[in-house]
Amino acid sequence: MREVVVTVREEGQRLDHFLAKYLDHEPKGFFYKMLRKKNIVLNGKKAVGKERLKTGDRIRLYLSEQTIEKFRTSTAAEGENREPFSFPEEFHGLSVIYEDEQILVVNKPAGVLSQKAKAEDVSLVEWLQAYLSEELGAQNVFKAGICNRLDRNTTGLVVSGKTVAALQYLNRLFKERELKKYYLCLVKGNVEKEQRIEGYLSKSERNNQVTVSKHQAENAVWIETAYSPKEHFMWKGKAYTLLCVHLITGRPHQIRAHLASIGHPVIGDLKYGEKEEAFLFRKDFGVRYQLLHAWKLVLSQAEYLPEKYHGTEWTAPLPEQFEAVLIKIREET
Repeated sequence: MREVVVTVREEGQRLDHFLAKYLDHEPKGFFYKMLRKKNIVLNGKKAVGKERLKTGDRIRLYLSEQTIEKFRTSTAAEGENREPFSFPEEFHGLSVIYEDEQILVVNKPAGVLSQKAKAEDVSLVEWLQAYLSEELGAQNVFKAGICNRLDRNTTGLVVSGKTVAALQYLNRLFKERELKKYYLCLVKGNVEKEQRIEGYLSKSERNNQVTVSKHQAENAVWIETAYSPKEHFMWKGKAYTLLCVHLITGRPHQIRAHLASIGHPVIGDLKYGEKEEAFLFRKDFGVRYQLLHAWKLVLSQAEYLPEKYHGTEWTAPLPEQFEAVLIKIREET
């Protein structure tokens, strides 16, 4: 018999979801059968699997240790002996902006994937598991996750939940747009006034590229982007603007594609921007990614959000290279 005590990290999830992670290699339906036969019980009583777990709940598995370990080969059995990830150089620029017992907010550098694209990838999720590994402990089944994703070469704020409850209310905040997301970017041209623009975004799965139109097309989704100029520059006879962008809807590649569609592409963006401008900034400043930075998040006062986070703001400083570009072209303006 083995007894597992639920920690604050697992609180809030269903018992069957917990068991699916704890016995992650069991045959489909195995633990439901064990629940019916009372070989798995919750707080000494029969359970069906839909029960919401609370801190301190005790789950007893009346199974042999050999059976339990057989069905846990990808968690404790392998996890304790697995070689640690060797993180690429890009991860060295990653920094923690905020952390408490529920939430971790980091400043993601360029070149780092938010989530795996291929099995061999090492992403921010793997970094997060490694960062929290000692705190989580060997018997932990909670998988820390991120609540928002940035493109590989977009820098800035990424939020993660350190408990099931935190993941639930943070994911709901992003889904229901109960927070404000602000980005800083350097764009081509002179943007004179604050504006709110709308359109329809379509994505091609073939080349992972989106297009923006003023008219709805099949499978297109509505997007809304607001922006205001923060600073104007003249460099080598051309106009540039530092924009503060309020990302209202938050679709893949939305800012880059939407700004490019109105003639103000993000500098350094080879997918939606102008290659000539990108290569010029690469030659003069070594810029190898779009100058787009997830700068600030402002949380709402949603009733499901713990009161301590109401109105919370997180900001991430610009990457050194982005800041260096601004300093240089500011001097020549």
